[in-house]
Amino acid sequence: MKFAQVATALALGVTLAAGAAHAQQYPTKPVSIVVPFAAGGPTDIVARTIADAMNRAIPGSNFIVENVAGAGGTLGAAKVAKGSPDGYSILIHHIGMSTAPALFRRLPFDPLKDYEYIGMINEVPMTMLVKKDFPATNLREMVTYVKANAAKVNLANAGIGSASHLCGLLFQSAIETDLTTVPYKGTAPAMTDLIGGQVDILCDQTTNTTQQIRAGSVKALGVTSTRRLETLKDLPTMDEGGVRGFNVSVWHGMYAPKGTPKPVVDRLVAGLQAALKDPAVTKRFSELGADTVSQDRATPDGLNRTLTAEINKWTPIIKKAGVYAD
Repeated sequence: MKFAQVATALALGVTLAAGAAHAQQYPTKPVSIVVPFAAGGPTDIVARTIADAMNRAIPGSNFIVENVAGAGGTLGAAKVAKGSPDGYSILIHHIGMSTAPALFRRLPFDPLKDYEYIGMINEVPMTMLVKKDFPATNLREMVTYVKANAAKVNLANAGIGSASHLCGLLFQSAIETDLTTVPYKGTAPAMTDLIGGQVDILCDQTTNTTQQIRAGSVKALGVTSTRRLETLKDLPTMDEGGVRGFNVSVWHGMYAPKGTPKPVVDRLVAGLQAALKDPAVTKRFSELGADTVSQDRATPDGLNRTLTAEINKWTPIIKKAGVYAD
């Protein structure tokens, strides 16, 4: 073997050994889990639940949540994408990672190129709600009424790019009817106006709607998962209600900057998978109406497949609607 080849082999060996040693020691300082939304929201709750569990799963670790809100979740996502690829700044983001490429004309990151994927975390189904005096008692009646009275029916959402906005777009596409949309700055004011009867329809995730459904403040007509929920057993799926193939959930995934060493990514994957087996995590997610993903989806490949499929799903719907967040 020539000297140059020997030197290259030695250098590669040293690099691999250093990477393995780094992974064994990692983490040696606090790991920031960036949440691109304000504290107290659904994604923040998911992140704090996972951070606590990963601290239990990885001895000596200190995972902390850092809220970097703004610009529809793109500020926090961009911060991680442009951060140091050393495993000390990672991201937990929701379905917005798959819709951002279509919603934002000048997106400061590429979801498919700027990250190392760690894995999926959970999925949160959504519920189709109407105001209490809406003239329909089930989903079929609601669709019939909406199609016949589209000009006077309005559809609330929590803002452009929000989960409720996406669900509304998909619903309009599914029933082939355009409705007047009313965007709010968050779910709370949208829900307040739905309860008060100022708006007609709202589709939002169970973390935001279950309490109002149980209280009888609104009328729930369907759930967007493929099966009924244990927490809302009497609520039929959208498919059962006649809107065939309507399946949408707010899913969460974990990401690291592109170039993060594989041994570090592997350690994060192992930590995430251990966290998802933690009884405290499954209990908390169940309380939120969320489903913990299977272990084969809590992997880089599992997240990659989901993200790619969701981008392909949402891009044509968003482009057809002609909506942009910037």
